[in-house]
Amino acid sequence: MNVLRPLLMMLCLAATAAQAAEVEQREILQVSPLAGFQHHAGPALFALMNVGDRLTLRREPDNPHDAKAVRVEWHGTQIGYAPRADNIDLARLMDRGTRVEASILHLQKSRDPWKRVLIEIYLIPAP
Repeated sequence: MNVLRPLLMMLCLAATAAQAAEVEQREILQVSPLAGFQHHAGPALFALMNVGDRLTLRREPDNPHDAKAVRVEWHGTQIGYAPRADNIDLARLMDRGTRVEASILHLQKSRDPWKRVLIEIYLIPAP
């Protein structure tokens, strides 16, 4: 049993180092509250969401309310948008083909929909 402990510790440290290297490769573009959460499937899915969950970003250039709209999806279901005040550079990058990803940074039960989900958007380095 004592022989296995150092081996297990080394494996855990190696896995942690690999995760840290993956995180370090991400360049954070912005941290924003999720806009429109209350108007989409967000409230129904909130209890299933976890900090760290990946989100999909999709450009909506034909959106009638915002030509720079960036839709946010959780497991293929729309939960809101990147806020209009924060989406100009994001939309421009996405339109140029820059790879971006997002994840849930913070979840909070709140009556204020702007405080419920905080997202982190980051650039994916070119291969």
